[in-house]
Amino acid sequence: MSTTRKVAIGLGIAGGALLAAWLLTGTRKKKTKEFLARTAADLSKSLQKKPANPQEDSDVHYI
Repeated sequence: MSTTRKVAIGLGIAGGALLAAWLLTGTRKKKTKEFLARTAADLSKSLQKKPANPQEDSDVHYI
């Protein structure tokens, strides 16, 4: 792996850590937690499998 790639990955990880630290400090901490909880709840609702209701026709139609 080249040095440039290592530096880019390191900067990305450091930037993510700084963003997480900023979001979880002060008054933003409560808002961030509420947002993540709401988003996780919405995501879990959308991923739940809904039971399929098969529409079986008991009558046979001959043509």
